[in-house]
Order: sequence, then C-alpha cells, then structure tokens
Amino acid sequence: MIVTIERLGHLGHGIAPGPVYVPGTLPGEVVEGTPDGDRLLDPKIITPSVNRVKPPCRHARACGGCQLQHASDPFVSRWKQEVVQTALAGQGLTAEFLPIVTSPARSRRRATLSARRTKGGVLIGFHARASDTIVEIHDCELLHPGILEAFPGLQALVQTGGSRSTELSLQVTLTRGGPDVVVTGGKPLDAALRMDLARLVEAHGFSRLTWDGETVALRDRPALAMGTAMVVAPPGAFLQATAEGEAALLAAVRQALGPQKRVLDLFSGVGTFTLPLATDMEVHAVEGDAAMTRALDLAARNTPDLHRISVETRDLFRRPLEPDELRGFTGAVIDPPRAGAEAQTERLARSDIPVLAAVSCNPVTFARDARVLSDHGYRLDWIRVVDQFRWSTHIELVARLSRA
Repeated sequence: MIVTIERLGHLGHGIAPGPVYVPGTLPGEVVEGTPDGDRLLDPKIITPSVNRVKPPCRHARACGGCQLQHASDPFVSRWKQEVVQTALAGQGLTAEFLPIVTSPARSRRRATLSARRTKGGVLIGFHARASDTIVEIHDCELLHPGILEAFPGLQALVQTGGSRSTELSLQVTLTRGGPDVVVTGGKPLDAALRMDLARLVEAHGFSRLTWDGETVALRDRPALAMGTAMVVAPPGAFLQATAEGEAALLAAVRQALGPQKRVLDLFSGVGTFTLPLATDMEVHAVEGDAAMTRALDLAARNTPDLHRISVETRDLFRRPLEPDELRGFTGAVIDPPRAGAEAQTERLARSDIPVLAAVSCNPVTFARDARVLSDHGYRLDWIRVVDQFRWSTHIELVARLSRA
C-alpha cells in the first residue's frame, strides 16, 4: 500500500486517508508499507518531507522515549502551537500566541526509567514504542548528563534488589544533594537488603532512596531551588521536568500577573510558583497533597525576606474555593493536572479576580476551562506554549486571562 500523510496525530503518528496511522512520518510524505488494520507496518519513505531531519540520537528508531526526533525543531514548534489553536477553535476561542520556548537537549533533570535484571547483568532504559521491551540506552540526547552519570549506581540497585521476573521502575530526580531515586517493583525489604541498599546510596552519592513507598536511606537533603528557597520535595512528588522549562513557565506566569499585592496559587504543589512569586507579593497556596504542602510550608518558613505565604491543604476537585473565599485576591495562578479543573474554574469564573495566569499540560481541558471563563467575562489575552518535553507530543502552556 502507498499512502500520502495528511497530518500529524496527537500521539505523533502520521495520518493518511482512511484513516491509516503510520508512526515516524510527517505531513506530505509518500509512504509505502504493509497494511495491518488501520496501521501501516514497516513503512518506507518514498518522498520525504522538507521538515524531515536525521534524528540526533542513535537510539531514536528503537526507543520510545521520543516520538518526534525525525522532525525539524521549527516544524515541531508550529505543530504544537497548531494543536493548541485547534483545541481553542473547538471551543470557539482564539488568542494571540507569544513565541514558543523549547527546552534544550540533554536537559531532563527528572525521568522515569524501566529496568530489569538479565542473565548478563542489568538492563536500564525506556520502553520501545508500543512494547514492554526495554531499550537499553548507553547515552541519550534527552536526559541531563547527571542522570546518565547515575547509571552505574542504578545498575547496582537493580542487581541487588531486582529480579529477572519483574520489571522495576526507577524515578530519578537531580537535586542539590545528588540523585533522588524512587524504586517500585523491587524485592521485599528485609534487614540484609536494607543494609545493602544503604551502602549503595553512600557509595554512589544518591541523596535519598525510596523503595516501594518506604525511604530506606537518606545521605543528604534532596533539595531543589525555587526562587530563593530550597525545597525538599516528598519522594515522587510532581516537579517540572527541566530547569529551563520551569524557568519559562515562571517567567510567563510573572508576565501574565504583572505587579500584584496578594495572589492565589491553586494546585501549588511544592511551590514552583508560590516561592518565587513571594519575593514580590503575598501568596496563598492551595494544594491537595498534604506532604507537598508540608514541604512548601517548611521551605517558606526557612527562607528570609519573603512576603507572607499561607498554605492550605485542600482537595480542589471535591472542595473548590468558593467565590466568597476568592475575594480580596488581585491575581491567581491555576496549574491543574491533565484533567483540568472544571469545578474550580466555574468558581473562578464567578469571582472578581482581575487577572489569571492559567498553566496547563493539556490543550483540550485548558480550552474547555477557558471557555467557561470567557462565558463569564474573562478575556483570553495571550498564550505562550512551552515545549518542556523536547521531541515528545507533550504540550504545556501559560495563558493570561483578564476581566474585560
């Protein structure tokens, strides 16, 4: 079968009429392959796109960690912005777009790797596309060098606490005290394993090791800088994937809010926006995870020269802040999970807060929530797309909404 790719799907697959899905292709390309249902197997590019480039990573064809290394950076930037525009159009909305910000290569400071013991030793890497097979990565254009330098220690952890029958998940975050490692799927802890793991943490310079939900070793504080504060996040807590991406999101939030006196930070996490904003304004942070609010509160108390920070643990899905609780704030940041924040957005829409900085990792739920705000008098002033997850289909954005 010979097909012509018409567009790129939200998972990064090329889509031909039918529809026929062809991974690793770009719009305008003529492709030949073997049909298998709605897919084309073993595709061969007959006519390549002008936007096709040689993948910078030698693992790109086999590894599922990246989906778009075969596409030029300008093409990916345009496509990600078009995805947001399409989501807005579905809700009858438009917006001005500020220039996209893309994280550089080798900048992922936080990643979840898959690992398994084998006959010959240990296998660590990412899954192949649509497969349980682990592709071993000896180098990587995505990961920060600090994570790659931690591989010998990670291999030792898997060799000691893994089995050949079970796959382990290794979440690694670079911190001031060294890599913070969270392992799931390992052998049950006993006294001997605890001692062996503690020795490995010391030998390989990890800051902390959490094993199936239990912290078994703490060599140094796994601290992260947020503004002038140092935060020790709970094991596995949500953090921005790259320092550059976090800085771009924060800069856009600052630009959206402008000078303020008292702002609200909804879904605040461990203080990604709260702590830097508090150098200039008073902030009330609300987050549903008690461990994260404790970490934020501790960091705020230990950081001098900040404006007042108040912290509230509250499930904003079940108990959103009501309009009377939103009085007195001159601005608000809202950064919900992928599902969006339908209930909280409805209350915000009925508030008198003059300006909102909306952060989102899902253009579809963002557009849905922006429609609610628009229907209640908010104007969508601009959007900045942030490509924090380079070469992936993941899209993040910051939008400014203001009372007309």
